[in-house]
Amino acid sequence: MGRPAVSSTAQVKSYAHLLDPKPWYKNRRLILLNFWITILLITSSTNGYDGSMMNGLQSIPQWRNAFHNPSGGSLGLLNAIQNIGSLCGLPFAPYMADGLGRRTNIFFGACIMIIATIVQTASQSVHMFIGARWLIGFGLTFAATGAPMLISELAYPSQRGQLTSLYNSLWYVAFAAWTTFGTFRIPSSWSWRIPSAIQGLPSVIQVFMIWFVPESPRWLVSKGRQQALHTLAYYHAKGDETDPLVEYEFREIKNAIEMDREVSKKIGWLTLFKTPGNRRRVRIFVAIAFFSQWSGNGLASYYLNQVLDNIGITDPTTQLLINGVISIYNIIICIAASLLCDKVGRRPLFLISTAGMLLSWTLETILFSLYSQTGDPKLAHAFIAAIDKHMLTTFQIAYSPLIVTYTVEILPYELRSKGLTLFNFTISLALIFNQYLNPIALKAITWKYYTVYIAWLTFELGFIYIFLIETKNRTLEETAALFDGDDTVAFIKSSAVETTEGKAVERRGGSSEEKESISQEEGYIG
Repeated sequence: MGRPAVSSTAQVKSYAHLLDPKPWYKNRRLILLNFWITILLITSSTNGYDGSMMNGLQSIPQWRNAFHNPSGGSLGLLNAIQNIGSLCGLPFAPYMADGLGRRTNIFFGACIMIIATIVQTASQSVHMFIGARWLIGFGLTFAATGAPMLISELAYPSQRGQLTSLYNSLWYVAFAAWTTFGTFRIPSSWSWRIPSAIQGLPSVIQVFMIWFVPESPRWLVSKGRQQALHTLAYYHAKGDETDPLVEYEFREIKNAIEMDREVSKKIGWLTLFKTPGNRRRVRIFVAIAFFSQWSGNGLASYYLNQVLDNIGITDPTTQLLINGVISIYNIIICIAASLLCDKVGRRPLFLISTAGMLLSWTLETILFSLYSQTGDPKLAHAFIAAIDKHMLTTFQIAYSPLIVTYTVEILPYELRSKGLTLFNFTISLALIFNQYLNPIALKAITWKYYTVYIAWLTFELGFIYIFLIETKNRTLEETAALFDGDDTVAFIKSSAVETTEGKAVERRGGSSEEKESISQEEGYIG
């Protein structure tokens, strides 16, 4: 099967000429908007903190003793229970996001997670700890459903791709790994209770700050609230509601929602599978959700200490130090990749990332096998370097920063919350499977388990090459044409372009012919 054809939507007139030519950091309104978006970005830090913390706790003797040295299936349950909680929240989160708003979702989820981290910190038994982690996952689902949608729907058009990509990049929060490194020498249960308590910090910030963050203009329009125009004008055009960019965005949103409402009575979960375009969307975002967890990264994300034990690195200080260094480097690579996504493109980054993982994982497997036969410490060190290449570079190029960005971009408004819910559901399923299976398989067959991932990564590379479509530098509405054809968005585009075309020329002081030339030269800005 060949690669999907690229739509001719690139020939539709751009609104690049409507954007503020000055850098965003010279615009006080955009600085403020990006500050509010930062409050949303830290949602993924709670999830990322959890993985790094659980890695660290497994190397802390006080935690292992408190919970009777869990291993195999019991350790898998301790890690997987958060994602089981996430699955339980998925049936409710999208309805709250669409009915009560993105901010309400985030506030509700943050409140649940604060309660959960208090219980987790105060745990006196393994059952109490497991229950608290289930509750963290339940609350996280609500926050993680609202935050990425609100980021993409608030961001200034030219910054949307980078900011949405940064959301998942903050999964790698370095302070979790270094907190466990700093507390593991405390000769009491506070060696693990302190890192557990700090897990609630992002949620505390959001509870106090979320109502200062503007609500999604798309959600406001869907509820018939004029505040949407004020929000767009205040942050995107210094308060000018007649600004051509604001009018373009407002009309594009209104027309998209009006068109969607014509079929809203027919839209439900099955709508995700009813049309060829929607089935293509589901096939892609479900696949990258699985790929983001089944690329070997689960071993280093949750069971690094077991991997290190298998190659002879058993000292807790060394294990925690490696965990801390990995966390720092991860976030640097993720942020760099996020900022490059609109320059390089989504498809090239996914291809580079997947091919790199296949090569590095093959090298890891060879080194692990040789170490198992010889016990040579040099091979153990080389294996650590291969893990670094796999987890610190190749995986982070695409699968941390881009999976949420790409999923949000390819989903139309009316299906966005449901599609994102299915995406999160898939990730939770993949995580639960990995978190149960990985410790059991590592214990049973050691390095041979790595060969399974070689075959799977080969499949991943083929899938990405055949099916992944480039979406960079397009608006959320325009991206629909890549899956459904240009006719689907013709109604949206024609009205918005006609309304702003004349005002844009007036602002630039040029003729319609000059505007046409500018539009063709400047191309698309998403």
